[in-house]
Amino acid sequence: MHLFSSKATLFIILFFGLNPFNTSDLHPLHVSTTEISYNSKQKSVEIVCKLFTDDFENALRKQNQTKIDLSASVLHNEMDVIIKKYIQNHLQITINGKKQAPKYIGFEIDREVVNVYLEIESAKPFEKIKIDNKILCDFFEDQMNIVHVELLGKRISGRLNNPDTQLEFKF
Repeated sequence: MHLFSSKATLFIILFFGLNPFNTSDLHPLHVSTTEISYNSKQKSVEIVCKLFTDDFENALRKQNQTKIDLSASVLHNEMDVIIKKYIQNHLQITINGKKQAPKYIGFEIDREVVNVYLEIESAKPFEKIKIDNKILCDFFEDQMNIVHVELLGKRISGRLNNPDTQLEFKF
């Protein structure tokens, strides 16, 4: 029995103590991922921003000076308004030289991650896309924002380390 308890303790220390997806306030990694995909059937650009829930809640709480709980279903509509405003102010997309205004679709919690969904409707395949991603940069000096763009089977990725916020991809 003692051997099992030692192994279990070691597992708990390694998994929860060193795991970058640990939800403690002091997890060592401040990162978001933005996935941008052209949907040729819908003729739209679909965008999914993935953020650590605790980081995002803390940022929204500091910015809005109000109660933030993204997992509380009774607050979902109120959180939608706050998230929509935050994303509109922190993520800009320009396609072929024309600034776009992605439509906010909504958000959902997936374990320790918040997925925020956006869409640019009536879009054509593009040759150039510029992303200005300031998500969480005003809250974490070490914030890293990873961007993946997929267009007609071709995928290009880039990484932004705060204070850098802009990427441009040509297809």
